[in-house]
Amino acid sequence: MERNLALEMVRVTEAAALSSARWMGIGNERAAHQAALDAMRHAFDDVAFAGTVVIGEGERGAASMLYTGERLGDGDGPAPDVAVRALEGPASLAEGRANALAMVAITDAGKFFRAPQAAMAKIAVGPRAKGAVDLRLPPGENLQRIADAMACHVEDVTVVVLNRPRHAGLIGAVRECGARIKLIQDGDVSAAIATAIPGSGVDVLMGVGGAPEAVLAAAALQCLGGDLQARLEPHDDREAEAARRLGVRDLDRVYRIDDLADGDLMVAATGVTDGDLLRGVRFFGGGARTHSLAVRRRSGTVRFIEASHRFERAPAY
Repeated sequence: MERNLALEMVRVTEAAALSSARWMGIGNERAAHQAALDAMRHAFDDVAFAGTVVIGEGERGAASMLYTGERLGDGDGPAPDVAVRALEGPASLAEGRANALAMVAITDAGKFFRAPQAAMAKIAVGPRAKGAVDLRLPPGENLQRIADAMACHVEDVTVVVLNRPRHAGLIGAVRECGARIKLIQDGDVSAAIATAIPGSGVDVLMGVGGAPEAVLAAAALQCLGGDLQARLEPHDDREAEAARRLGVRDLDRVYRIDDLADGDLMVAATGVTDGDLLRGVRFFGGGARTHSLAVRRRSGTVRFIEASHRFERAPAY
């Protein structure tokens, strides 16, 4: 793709963030998510491209979703594959917690891993520890390798883990080797990307989360110079079958970052609630402020964009 679509994608994620942010703390997860979906779809209509959703939020025919296989844009221009999360962390937003964001990643056709709706074990790091991790190793060995690559002590490394019962063993192993732990309720995409942002306070993400989210995080980390490995860990037979339908034959395979997201990647994300990566939407009389990230792999340019939106001049979707 010769045209840089990253900034146009920011307008899409801004629309989703502005619309869903109205639901912060209201307790209605479904309404918040639908508001983001509707705004994102509407914003895509104004983009001069012919995108195809390959990582979506529902199956073909799910009219209320940005479904896998859906065509986006006005049909004129580049024809990339698109990965979307109109609202990453709807439960976080509904409860007024951190790390909710809207995100879009695009790349050349066929360069995203077709992730099933299934669980995936992940380890993500920033550029300083690129190439140092191996998902097949115990947590302690990975943390020592990360510390060596970063020229620091293991005790200086901060590990983000989703606060889930399934991670009790992982949390115990991290504590045993002395690394710092930050537990989060949701938002492992935001945390994974934050590992590649200097000053975020996040060095590594470990644990099991969603497979589509692994692809989105890998796309951003490719642009930022970070690293990610993942392995499918289906919770049940339904998830295992979903993986097989998409052509996965080896459930034990460790996917490298190039396996998950490759090509001329462009990524945009806008914060909905505050997090390690982005600040959330701030409303004021007649408008709101947003904080977004736009990155492109080819150029390596990283843009943090603060925007002030005036609702009397443009719709807030």
